[in-house]
Formats: sequence, structure tokens, C-alpha cells
Amino acid sequence: MDSRRLLRTTAVALASAGLILSGCSGGSDAAAPRGTAQGRSAPSAAPEALKEFYAQKLKWRDCGVEGFQCATLRAPLDYAKPDGEEIELAVSRVRATGPGKRIGSLLVNPGGPGGSAVGYLQAYAGIGYPAPVRARYDMVAVDPRGVARSEPVECLTGPQMDAYTQVDQTPDDAAETDALSAAFKDFAAGCAKRSGKVLPHVSTVETARDMDVLRAVLGDERLSYVGASYGTFLGATYAELFPDRVGRLVLDGAMDPSLPALDLNRDQTAGFETAFRAFAADCVGRPDCPLGTGSVPAAGEALKKFFRAVDAEPLPTGESRKLGESLATTGVIAAMYDEGAWPQLREALAQAKGGQGAGLLALADSYYEREPDGEYANLMAANAAVNCLDLPAAYRGPADAAKAVPSFEKASPVFGRGLAWAALNCTYWPSPATGRPHRITAEGAAPILVVGTTRDPATPYKWAESLAAQLSSGTLLTYEGDGHTAYGRGSDCVDTAINTYLLEGTPPRDGKRCS
Repeated sequence: MDSRRLLRTTAVALASAGLILSGCSGGSDAAAPRGTAQGRSAPSAAPEALKEFYAQKLKWRDCGVEGFQCATLRAPLDYAKPDGEEIELAVSRVRATGPGKRIGSLLVNPGGPGGSAVGYLQAYAGIGYPAPVRARYDMVAVDPRGVARSEPVECLTGPQMDAYTQVDQTPDDAAETDALSAAFKDFAAGCAKRSGKVLPHVSTVETARDMDVLRAVLGDERLSYVGASYGTFLGATYAELFPDRVGRLVLDGAMDPSLPALDLNRDQTAGFETAFRAFAADCVGRPDCPLGTGSVPAAGEALKKFFRAVDAEPLPTGESRKLGESLATTGVIAAMYDEGAWPQLREALAQAKGGQGAGLLALADSYYEREPDGEYANLMAANAAVNCLDLPAAYRGPADAAKAVPSFEKASPVFGRGLAWAALNCTYWPSPATGRPHRITAEGAAPILVVGTTRDPATPYKWAESLAAQLSSGTLLTYEGDGHTAYGRGSDCVDTAINTYLLEGTPPRDGKRCS
């Protein structure tokens, strides 16, 4: 997989987990897209108490990355106390290249929660988005509060994270259950100790409000935005809060805001099973498939047998860390996000079959954003911090997790047990949840384009169907294919539909399908 595609893939690697040349066909011509851009009233003014933030001027400077500028945006730490402490948010942009009249700013977010939007912009979106889009928009990103360059949530040191990622997530007895619970408690306590001030204020609602401040500061009357994975929940939340300020919103790899945490985690588990079956179907047709050349179910059994084996006896990796079941599972899951990683996964599994775990460890490290020096980006810390604020915990304690295991194993015989226990993490979170599952309609918003991929591992296709139906002006675009998200993945049909919407404001017909 080339480095740019790998970065793009890891940038949208997390959605809601408790962890972790194509043709196209249009939809029915009978139904026009819901919503219209005509007759919209002017956006409402900023609240008086926040005018200082909405009126601020950004001081752009060189970022040290050719073509990009950086600035710092000020926002209230607590929007309920706008005169209180402030938080500083990292912003970056690359100016519209032309030709053609500049449309405005296009904000991008790669998901996570916890993915660096600034990193995504500078390494992919600002140079890899279609040229006609970059010609007409200033491409802009802000690292959400608590993420990367924006006062990041910090929880554990590098060595502590190494230990945390190796804890057995498929406990076989009371001692292993206690050890897993202790690991989640220690992680939460570390976050409270190192990031106590910001921890209660990294919710999606607060980040959406930050986006509106940035919209105004950039001089845009309405927000144009492309959000991937968790970024779709962020975009939908923005539309709910500020429907009259919605411009052109693309929500790619959509989440369903109406689902509680348990259902989200279980649905995502089923999504990984769907992706694994697609990988296995490809693998067993190859003479060198490390999972055998039989059926897809047989390949699943072979992988489960492998997981049990490394649970009992971890593999050497050429370094001090060994490959146990938790890291092996994470390595396999990491490759489910992009079919371009399937050859790497086959090679890693073959290597493991020969007694060496380095290949799967490398995949797991990419998922966790672990650097060669043993330090971690704050992706996993921010992921937990945002998720645990946005929704009440899936479980009250380990007994609930144990009861949920059969339903997770039904969703995924391969990954179900581990992902059921992974959802225990928010149970011990020090900051109480401020969000609740609910439908988002965003009445009065301009047309919003929701994109779903039929075999998406992390954001199952039915979530896109649900979000598009909830939004009063939602339009669904379907990509019949593999991998996480659809824009820029090689489908001319998908890219043309999204580009047309961004450049002309006209969404495809609701129900359009691409392959």
C-alpha cells in the first residue's frame, strides 16, 4: 500500500469502537433529492456572550510544510462559561489553487475520534483531494479539542501503553477479568491525572461549536465540510446545532447517532465480520493463503485457532514485546479498513504461521499510531475521552460484558468475544457522559450528502441508511465495495457525485449507487 493511502487509512481508523475504475448506477428517477438550497434565510448571528471568539482574527504563519499555513483559534473551554478559561485549537489551511472562482473554505475531518485533522490535511486532503475541489476551495482543518496539536488528552506513557495494548481482552477466568478491568481503570485514572482540566470538555457538541467559530472567523456564511467515519457524527451534530449555517456537507462512512453504545459496538463488530469474510473469500482462492484454501467459514475457524494459540503462547517479534492475542487481533482488524492492506495481512499471517509475529505487530502499531521510539500519538486517549463523553457506557461492570459476549459472538464468530470485552472501557471513565443517543433531523438544513459503503468494517452500511433517513435533507449515496469510507478510493462514480455536489451544490439523487 503506498504511504499516502496508508496515512489516509489510518487517519480514519477508528469510528466508535470501545477499543478499536468503477461503474455506477443511479437511484430511482422518481424521487428528487430531499431538501433544497433555495429560499434559505440568512444564518442567525453569533450569541452576544461569544462575540469575542467569533470576531477574532487568525494570525497565519508558515507551518514548515510547503504550501500550508497554520494559526491558533481561541475557544471557551466551557461554552456554558464563555468568560472562563480558554482552549487553543490548531488550525491549518492551503489556499485555493485556481482556476475558477473561489467558493470558500472546505473543512475536513478524518474521524477517530482522535484522528489529527491537521495531519490529515497536510499529508493527504490538501494535496490528494481532486484538483477541481482544491482549485475552488481553501482546504482547512482544525484538530478537535483534546486531539494532537489542540491541547491533547494524555493518559499513559509509552511503556504503559505498551503494557495496556497487550492486556488479554478475552478473559478466561476471574483473574483475567480482574486484570482487564484493572487495565481500564488505570487508563481512566491516568487520563484524569494528566488531563483533568480538558477531559470533561472534549465532547462532539463542543467540537461542533468550535467548528462554527472557525467558520465565522474564516469569513464563510455557511460551513462546507467533508467528514469521514466519526467525522460524520461531528458533521451531523453541527447540522443539528446550526441548521441554517449548513452549506455543503459530505458525511462519508456514516455513524448512526440514534444508537446506544452497546448497539454501536455490536454493529461495528458485525461490520468487521463482513470485512473479514470479504478478505477470507479472496484469500482462500489463492494457493498460498495462510488460512487454508477451503471455505470462508473454515478460514474463520483457522484464524480463531491462531488467536487461541497466541493467547496461550505469544510469538516472538524481534523485540521485547511479544505478539499475544490482543495485539494479533488488532493487527488483523487494522487491515480490514482497506482492501489494499490485504496482501500485507496475508504476508503477516504467513509469517506468524512460521512462528514470527513482527508483521502483525507492525499492523497493530500502525493502528495505535505507535512510533518506532515507543511513543504513541494521542489517538487512543482522545478516542476514549470523546466516546465516553458522547454516550453512556455500554456496561455497568464486567458481569454485563460477560452477558453480552454471546450476542457479540453471533455478530462475529471471529472477533466477537474480544470486542464485547473492549466495550468495557467507558465503565470506569472519570467524567460523566454528557451526550445521549438520539435521532438527528437538522430541520431547515440545506441538502446533506451521506455516503455509505456496503462492506465497510467500521461504520456498517445500515448506519448510513439510517442517518440519511433521519436527516430532513439527507441524500444517500451508496458505494458497493470494500473498505472504510468511499471518497477518493478509486470509484469515479463516487468521486464525480461528491465533486459535483461540492462544486455546484447539487447532490446526487437519493439512492444513487456506485460500484
